[in-house]
Amino acid sequence: MRTFGWIATGVTAAALMGMVSLGCAAKQPEAPRDTWTAAAQQASSSASRAEAAAGRAEAAAAKVEAAAKRAEDAAARIEAMVAKSMKK
Repeated sequence: MRTFGWIATGVTAAALMGMVSLGCAAKQPEAPRDTWTAAAQQASSSASRAEAAAGRAEAAAAKVEAAAKRAEDAAARIEAMVAKSMKK
């Protein structure tokens, strides 16, 4: 009886291993997906948008500097007018 148990266990194990190996062999390997191209394109477009935003920021900074210079010049003119009127 013990021999029959060993044989049955061996046959069952062999059948199970055969089913598993056939199931694995039947699957086709998955083709490698190209994940880097999309990421590279997104990074490139993000970099382009960042450069455009930096250009706009530089233009805005130049406008602010020009406005500050005009304000300083106006303040200097007013100060000169006040000083001139105080001398009289």
